[in-house]
Amino acid sequence: MRDRTNLANQRSFGLDPGLGNVLFDLWLASRAVHALIDDALRPAGLDADEFAIYSLLASSDPTTPTELARWMAAPATTVSSYIKRFEKRGHVELVTNPDDGRSRLVKLTTAGRRAHQHAGDLFRPILAEVEQEVGADEEQTHGQLQALHQIIDTMRHQT
Repeated sequence: MRDRTNLANQRSFGLDPGLGNVLFDLWLASRAVHALIDDALRPAGLDADEFAIYSLLASSDPTTPTELARWMAAPATTVSSYIKRFEKRGHVELVTNPDDGRSRLVKLTTAGRRAHQHAGDLFRPILAEVEQEVGADEEQTHGQLQALHQIIDTMRHQT
């Protein structure tokens, strides 16, 4: 149960008290992060989700749509929609998987890498500002978020 005094103090300072538990507070933080990143990246023509996917594709070898769906915690249909949208932009291509010859791999094109670079140039200042505001706790906060992600991911795969 949440301490009511703490809730009253948060309200008096104009802070959103969340919905009373770590999952909903995380959801609220996630929504705020999406809005912050979406606003920053608008001139690049990408949103937060798209930038995250482009970042994964830019930092790894081509990946299968199934691997992408697992990483995104998204259904295959959602990944398929993203891939089609990115293909229409000329930002990704599907290439034959050399390991089996049947499946396809998603790969950023040169245009996709340029779009990712432009978005990255817009993203880095807001990341630096958030890291500065978090201050000395940034590394610990990052570790806690990664641990929480792992807990939630493990729970998702147990059901």
